[in-house]
Amino acid sequence: MNTLRQIWKLPELRNAVLFVIAMLVIFRLVASIPLPGIDVLALKNFLQQNPLLGLVSLFSGGGLKRFSILALGIAPYITSSIILQLLTMIVPALERLSKEGEYGRGKITQYTRYLTVPLAAIQGYGVIALLRQSSQQIFSHTDALAIAIMIVVLTAGTIFMMWLGELISEKKIGNGVSLLIFAGIVAGLPSLLSSLQALDSSQIVGAVIFGIALLVFVAFIVFVSDAQRNIPVQYAKQMRGGRLSGGSDTHLPLKVNQAGMIPIIFAVSIVLFPPTIAQFFLKAKTPLVVHASEYVIRFFSNHLYNGIVFFILVMAFTYFYTSIIFKPTEIAENVQKQGGFIPGIRPGAPTAQYLETTMNKIVLPGALFLAIIATLPQVVQAATGVTSLSFSGASVLIVVGVVIEIFKQIKAQMTMRDYDEFI
Repeated sequence: MNTLRQIWKLPELRNAVLFVIAMLVIFRLVASIPLPGIDVLALKNFLQQNPLLGLVSLFSGGGLKRFSILALGIAPYITSSIILQLLTMIVPALERLSKEGEYGRGKITQYTRYLTVPLAAIQGYGVIALLRQSSQQIFSHTDALAIAIMIVVLTAGTIFMMWLGELISEKKIGNGVSLLIFAGIVAGLPSLLSSLQALDSSQIVGAVIFGIALLVFVAFIVFVSDAQRNIPVQYAKQMRGGRLSGGSDTHLPLKVNQAGMIPIIFAVSIVLFPPTIAQFFLKAKTPLVVHASEYVIRFFSNHLYNGIVFFILVMAFTYFYTSIIFKPTEIAENVQKQGGFIPGIRPGAPTAQYLETTMNKIVLPGALFLAIIATLPQVVQAATGVTSLSFSGASVLIVVGVVIEIFKQIKAQMTMRDYDEFI
């Protein structure tokens, strides 16, 4: 309560929080607007049989369950970001652009927006084609004009979510994309709680075990999210204006989960991509292409295979994203410029090599943590036998991660303004 009072007393921070809340309210209102001509009951039955589209629903804030104008969610924008980050590593022009400070980052962000439009159109068509394969009649109209209109509306919905996310990010109260996903996940909590009423007496014990496992799950996420290895750093004393100053001992924190929840978001987007592309080849004239497309769709719809691929992708993206955001050479140069050094390690290249080696050692448990988080809920459901209660590991990690990130950013802003009571 004291923190909330301090936030309310600071006009700039209060206005930022109210603005973010208003954007989230607008997002939920728009996400409830369905496209016309959709049989919601038939769509719900189909989604229960297809775990792949459940991942799409995660990024749409539940919009896919009603096939609203935000049914695609923010997934195309995330996929576009992944593609641009990969191209930045292999295309020299983009690599140089990324090193040009604010201007370079702005241009790459602009390219990401441009790429989001065709990706949203492709994914929109893929989702529509997948729903048309259902034995149930989901769409009342499936002519070319109706499909074209739906693709345009779905693409516009993704662009709208991308715009909202960027507006929220500008207020520095958490990441906009993560907050939109967070709002969609939290909006599904009432339906999860209402499913408790459907449990019979034989499932009560399983539900209690399920709830305890969920609490342990959250505590484990918080613990690992804050875990870090402290690298000792010493700063030598320097002569300034005839006076000896400086000379302090501090540490350089290396977080175990350096990549945060980004690898899971990346992995979900990549898992969605192959079956989406496969939808385009279901009506090909070559039987081999048709069989290959059907195999890809069946493969990613299987819980076991989907989980294995998801586990591997989370591991790979953890290493990949950590290598992007963690720059040992730059850190070593900054420490050296400030007159610091790691005890027992020479400044410069040896320090950079030491930091890189240390990070490689702690990335593995961080990657395993994220991969286990992403796949553990399915194991818990199988162990308890309670299938009416379900939660996604990615969802829980995103919710907990967003709450921690919001708290830290608010705390940082208040610390900058010397709010001693809060500290």
